[in-house]
Amino acid sequence: MTVYHPQNGQVIFGGNSSGSSTGTYTASAAAASYTGAAAYNPTILTAPAVPNPAPNTSFGIELTSGGINGLSIKQSGAFYGFSIEMSVANQVLGRNSSFIQVPFLNLLANIVERAGWVQVRVGGNTQESAMLVDSLPNGTILAKDYSKVTGTTQTPPLEYTRDLMYMMNNVSSLVNARWYLGIPFFNTTPFSLDIVGASQQILGDRLLAFQAGNEPDQYPNHAHRSVGYGPYNYFGEISDLVNQVQQDQNIIKRDGIILTPSISYGFWQPEDVWNTNIVSAFSSSIAALTVERYPNNNCVAQFNLTNAGPPVDPQAVFPDYLNHTAGQNLVQPYINSTLFAQQVGKPFIMFETNTASCGGFPGISDSFGAALWALDYGLQMAYGNFTGALLHIGGQNAFYNAFTPPPTNQSSFRQWTIGPAYYAALVMSEALGPSNASQVADLFPNNADIYTPAYAIYENGNPTKVALFNYITDPSGATDINVAISIGGGQTGQSNATPAQVKVKLSETTSSLTDVLQGNLDVQTVQCDQNANTCTIKVPAPGFALVFLTPDSLSQVTPGGSMTFPTTYVTKTINTVLVDSSVLATSNGHSGMVNWKGTTSSGSGGKVSAAMRLAMPGALTLFATAAGAWVLGRRWLCFTS
Repeated sequence: MTVYHPQNGQVIFGGNSSGSSTGTYTASAAAASYTGAAAYNPTILTAPAVPNPAPNTSFGIELTSGGINGLSIKQSGAFYGFSIEMSVANQVLGRNSSFIQVPFLNLLANIVERAGWVQVRVGGNTQESAMLVDSLPNGTILAKDYSKVTGTTQTPPLEYTRDLMYMMNNVSSLVNARWYLGIPFFNTTPFSLDIVGASQQILGDRLLAFQAGNEPDQYPNHAHRSVGYGPYNYFGEISDLVNQVQQDQNIIKRDGIILTPSISYGFWQPEDVWNTNIVSAFSSSIAALTVERYPNNNCVAQFNLTNAGPPVDPQAVFPDYLNHTAGQNLVQPYINSTLFAQQVGKPFIMFETNTASCGGFPGISDSFGAALWALDYGLQMAYGNFTGALLHIGGQNAFYNAFTPPPTNQSSFRQWTIGPAYYAALVMSEALGPSNASQVADLFPNNADIYTPAYAIYENGNPTKVALFNYITDPSGATDINVAISIGGGQTGQSNATPAQVKVKLSETTSSLTDVLQGNLDVQTVQCDQNANTCTIKVPAPGFALVFLTPDSLSQVTPGGSMTFPTTYVTKTINTVLVDSSVLATSNGHSGMVNWKGTTSSGSGGKVSAAMRLAMPGALTLFATAAGAWVLGRRWLCFTS
């Protein structure tokens, strides 16, 4: 056996590990040559060439105390949350209410420590025909009928039990997670409202609202409504839903229970729905206005469609994600709607989004470039007065997951894969922080260059952070940028407000799939030039920097001690070894094993238990054997057989 020592600490901003932590997939390869699960695809694309002409590599940003024009509404640090496809909730959240996934808790805790809470949706296409049942065979909480799949994404009908909601509630008791669920919308005569009554009783005020239809504008295309179904038909169904909710005695009556319209992009325009007067007609029932949007799709390749045109080439579209216009183009069509939402006093949420529908693209969705894209996109949504956005998570067949649990048959030796979308959410929580007073401004620096965008974050009229991007890939260092930040007093005659020093967190490399959440946290101190009243920040090409202009802005998002959750439940109870953690820390891996013999096969050998258990004093930790690994603090014990 071998003891491995992962690096201490964390690098908060980094690339994405496309494979498992065992390092199975480290070499680049063409997507067509890889036949495993999409979540572990090793494809590495070629980063775009340096633009010609290249942008200026030195430029200034001038901020003003007291506020600037164009600031967004006040935003929450929990702006970015997660949308989990209902069909994989028993993989991501846990098996049941008694077996919650510890990595999932730890990942949510990272957000909560910085933002105060985290929003999570359990739903998607698979919510639309989901049926609540009293029980399922073998104590499972979810079951799928693959013989009745529908739609482009081949969505199977679901059955689930109340234990799904008990599991969600147990998650919330450990981390401050708040939930969205969805009302099945394929059958409206009448609606099945079992999920509403049951989840209200179980989740209480941890339940935020229910989605009323998932992309209803696409229902005719997927044969869930007749041709000609439009916004006014949807209005009528919402009217029926509201009336049924009011009459159902099993539902706790409260305002703000539904989310609408959750349309995608291109079939109906949001204005088409607002023009039906749906918001004014059902204002007391509506919690928030919601939309869903992906910038592209990988449906042809993912689902082997033969009548939908050629598949999208990831290499060809990779550059589309690596400049500032990507997020701007996604947000611009909703500016009228975010203004409308403010006028009617409703939040406006991007309820489901990611790099591309149908699971994303290999080499894009699982690269650090996607982390830059998602972070720029999130800040652009905040600047455009969205009030939140949910990054979608599918199963093993998705490239874009923020986090992916290992397949069940590999869970004893593989760890979770953390995707770039998670890093974007983590950085976003630090950029906005827990104050609920952060306002965002797109600064359009460097002559509005699309490869070097920047944002300012203000709180209570004062600049607290600056987010700097460099989308260019240039290992020579010739296209690294140097940004001189200065802060004016805001009134004529006031002294300059530029600090003596700032703190900076850095990340780099767009196509990288490795080296994430490992190593020491890189927080640099940059001394400012008090004579010039500037703080010059260097951002590598490619890279991102979050600049903390005040000590408080950093301390607010720096946990005193990371909240982590221990594994208290194990399934491998036959072939195990108990090792004292203090002994393991100083052992070379074989001390004390002389003359010990045994077998890892259950029932083999008369003294297998005595042979395989090392009786040592002190705290004991359970490890899986036969190519398995359990984490012990910062040390991994691995066995081969």
